[in-house]
Amino acid sequence: MFDRALKGSRLYYGWLGFLGIFILIGVILYLRQYFVGLGITGMGNDVSWGLYLMNFTFLVGVAASAVMVVLPYYLHHYTPFHRLTTFGEFLGIAAISMCILFVVADLGRPDRVFNLFLHPTPNSILFWDIVVLSGYFLINCVVGYLVLDAKRKGDEPSRWLKGLIYISIPWAISIHTVTAFIYSGMAARPFWLTALMAPRFLASAFCAGPALLIMAFFIVRRFTSFNPGNEAIQKLAQITLYATIVTVFFFIVETFTVLYSDMPEHTVHYWYLVSELKGWMWPAFIGWIVAIVMLLTPSIRNSNKGLFIAAAIVFGSMWIDKGLGLFLPGFSPNQFGEQVSYAPTISEWFISFGIWAIGLSVMTILWKIGLSVMHELGEDEPEEHEEHPYRVEIPSLVPVPEEE
Repeated sequence: MFDRALKGSRLYYGWLGFLGIFILIGVILYLRQYFVGLGITGMGNDVSWGLYLMNFTFLVGVAASAVMVVLPYYLHHYTPFHRLTTFGEFLGIAAISMCILFVVADLGRPDRVFNLFLHPTPNSILFWDIVVLSGYFLINCVVGYLVLDAKRKGDEPSRWLKGLIYISIPWAISIHTVTAFIYSGMAARPFWLTALMAPRFLASAFCAGPALLIMAFFIVRRFTSFNPGNEAIQKLAQITLYATIVTVFFFIVETFTVLYSDMPEHTVHYWYLVSELKGWMWPAFIGWIVAIVMLLTPSIRNSNKGLFIAAAIVFGSMWIDKGLGLFLPGFSPNQFGEQVSYAPTISEWFISFGIWAIGLSVMTILWKIGLSVMHELGEDEPEEHEEHPYRVEIPSLVPVPEEE
């Protein structure tokens, strides 16, 4: 089945070649970082976590979001998702691959990763984070391959495989929950010391991941014969909308708690977020509102271009929120009350681009295999479905004119 990845159009090979350029640049700069040290990055004693772990945290959420297509189909039998689950699991594989590479890049020396397994420390949250991430990666590899192989052969997935799929649903939630515990368990960092950290992580994940899937399916539909179906796309839009609204609500709740309590150790970090990082965070705040309005407007939501733009805004805004908006206020001001700054270096950016290029290459190859199998089975076009009992229409902010 993997031989399908070797057969493709010029566009397919051109895209992989384009990603290969960034991978090569990233490898060269990473080798320089390996021999010179993390001194080539913008990190230091005050800001010890930077762009690498920002991307790691964000991508853990993207990986967990695969559950948003698996859960409706396997637990609620939402049939429009029956051809999308494998692609969601393949997205999870690509995202976890990038997570692991970003951790390796942040460590500086890849051999140090083995210390987590050679000298396990169950009292460490990081140890459990590696356990759940590794387990989720293996589950997605097994489930993705075997489900696709069963489809290719015209068989039903075996009972044990369905059991593994059901296990993957809470496991997906656990990977981002445990990641959130790494931050919320640090009593010395007041900005992260909140019980809402895990719910905020999950809410942002469940809108960023489906938003990425929406963009990916639009691109696939543009350049291939595969059509995920308008009903499935609209359902992903609903999930993205509601998760974005919950994310904004959680941020408002945090804002009220910080400002109303007026506790200095919390307010100082909050004002750093909205003032010192205003060039990043205010566009993210505006992006949340714009995306919600766009997704609530039927004429925009039902337009391919409008929905693609709304999904891109959600994805970019959540990356900012889970990146600079999460890390820098946690480190600044430091323990001595001094404002500290951090700016990724060119090397950091291009190493990160290289890791993203590796993840997109993995996703492209896996999706190419999945699309080939779907085309072989004649499942390029969605079947006509009756009105589904779980389908809920999104309310509109703009009244729809009545037909004359």
